[in-house]
Amino acid sequence: MPIEQQFFNRDISWLSFNHRVLEEAKDTSLPLFERLKFLAIYSNNLDEFYKVRVAEYRNATLHPESYPDIPHAKVTLEKINTIVGRHWIEYSKIFKGQILPLMEENGITLHLDGYSNKTEHMQFIDNFFNTELIPYCQPVLLNKGTKSFMRDNRLYLAVKLYRKHKNRDKKNKKRRARYALIKVPTNDHPRFIKLPQVDKQHHYMFLDDALRYGLPELFPGYDVVGSWGVKITRNADLGIEDEFWGDLVEKIRKNLALRKTGTPAGLYHDRAIPSDVLNFLMDSFDIKPIELVETGSYQNLHDFFSFPNPFSPKLEWQAPKPIKPFELEEAGSMFEAIKRKERVLHYPYHSFDYVIQFLREAATDEKVDEIKVTQYRVASNSEVVGALIFAAHNKKKVTVFVEVKARFDEENNLYFARQMEKAGIKIIYSIPGLKVHAKMALAIRRANGERKRSFAYLSTGNFNEKTARLYADHGFFTCNDAYLDDMEGLFKYLEDQSTKPKLNKLLITQINLRKQIMKRINREIELSKNGKQGYILLKMNGIQNKNLISKLYEASQAGVKIDLIVRGICCLVPNQPYSENIRVLRLVDSFLEHARIWVFGNNNNTEMFLSSADWLNRNINRRIETAFPIEQPELKAEILTMLEMQLADNVKARNIDEYLNNVRIESNSKPLKAQQAFYQYLLQLDTIVREDSKKQK
Repeated sequence: MPIEQQFFNRDISWLSFNHRVLEEAKDTSLPLFERLKFLAIYSNNLDEFYKVRVAEYRNATLHPESYPDIPHAKVTLEKINTIVGRHWIEYSKIFKGQILPLMEENGITLHLDGYSNKTEHMQFIDNFFNTELIPYCQPVLLNKGTKSFMRDNRLYLAVKLYRKHKNRDKKNKKRRARYALIKVPTNDHPRFIKLPQVDKQHHYMFLDDALRYGLPELFPGYDVVGSWGVKITRNADLGIEDEFWGDLVEKIRKNLALRKTGTPAGLYHDRAIPSDVLNFLMDSFDIKPIELVETGSYQNLHDFFSFPNPFSPKLEWQAPKPIKPFELEEAGSMFEAIKRKERVLHYPYHSFDYVIQFLREAATDEKVDEIKVTQYRVASNSEVVGALIFAAHNKKKVTVFVEVKARFDEENNLYFARQMEKAGIKIIYSIPGLKVHAKMALAIRRANGERKRSFAYLSTGNFNEKTARLYADHGFFTCNDAYLDDMEGLFKYLEDQSTKPKLNKLLITQINLRKQIMKRINREIELSKNGKQGYILLKMNGIQNKNLISKLYEASQAGVKIDLIVRGICCLVPNQPYSENIRVLRLVDSFLEHARIWVFGNNNNTEMFLSSADWLNRNINRRIETAFPIEQPELKAEILTMLEMQLADNVKARNIDEYLNNVRIESNSKPLKAQQAFYQYLLQLDTIVREDSKKQK
């Protein structure tokens, strides 16, 4: 990308992030199965990218008049496919050149292409195919000129065949190739088949290869020339043309099925597939050259998440045990702990159990008469939802805003919304034209119609106990009335957008967030122009909005020092005259950095906000997001310590340069891994609190 452009393309930038994920699979300091996990994450990320982003580019190439916001779609799509093709070559080298040999060293053999010279294995495969696989095999011969169908993200083998000659006289007659497709039955069998143990090694093979073994039996009367793994990803956009009229929930429910049958976003294929086979597939499935994605021998490698470890927990990364802060344990009650002082919990370093405890306490506290919560993504067996249903059974008035447009979680959210409605919970569904991405909960006490001492929770991450063990986020507990007033006003706004709430603490998109951000950047600019220290530190998953980036460029040119910690999409171009005071850092480690934190120096009177919002166009323009100030000095110091560790990380952090390269940080300092260091810091803090308590007693 020419660096004369002041903004990186958001999707080319995202590919840079996913390449950084792939790099973790090369890290020899990580256990084998942690490296395998990063191969799975890379593949999973890419599937979603093609379903959503590439599908949109495809549509823009076909109907440019309908996508004025996506200029040069065809050029960008070609660039995306070129980059992804290059990454897949690197992926294969890592897998075959590093991961497979490391498996062998550790007593695990994964046989590729079904090859094994062990008699025990061949007998097992023969028996497995004939007794376990055949009932699920449905081979389909493809006919020229007839359109066929592949299900979204399902794994298939494309097979090339020749009809067998019936007599020797026709042996030399040129035969016409036939082509077939067969679905790999991963819904009925695990992707990795365990073979008999031989020579103290644990042996496995891909289910695909067990299927390949039996292809001659599935196609009697044909000679099988070869087979190659293929799959199609389909457009994940639900295609709701009008959100403002009719029943939005019913439209979403009906359109969920379209995901399985939507237009193709990409045909993934083995790079070794012969051109005639590929061309026949393109014709049969209406695939255009620009939709081809060249990969390695195997598709759906997100299945590495489930690769069996016969030595578990050996060869795996062991996440540190979540800390249960002494003060919360000693208080016994979340409400009592929050009364004493405001709290910030840092997940996954701290246990997410306290959020469940907060909701369960609200459900049983006789003084609490109302609970309000937003729901964006919840766990599949959600304790959060369970606590809310428990509250409803306890005669509490419970209101839950459910965002049914949360992509890939629509079905889960609709299911839990129905369960909560059955329990008597009031459900507010999506707002047409907007997604509600704010993460907040209220436990409200009232007497004689007036609100008494009540409690609030705001977070950078979802009410999801599963992802809270994997994502690095922050949750804030308070009983400060100023926060509660704003949150009650926001909940009223979610029900009726005709009146906007007056805000004292919160920054909310669609109301005051953009204006307040600009105001604070301008203040840092003025400080710098007046010879004082202007400083901004922003941590987010993505930054794209051109108006906000341009304001950061203006601040940089005024002398404001700016540190960005951006995990994913970064459209800001560093190392240019207009961005010379901006440093962009990317941190990828075993926990997914998911938090959004904004720090403004304010002439040594630091302002800090935690937020649900990235600076992507969707967050700023099309979502309801919250940003909330952290004002207690000890809480600010705690979070600033974490940010300083991340800025000093010289192991997992990378600088993003003007070409979107992830540049390793060269340092003579002692190696520092921020995630590891912050966990130790929190342990030490808790130990100090515990010891001080003992002394006071």
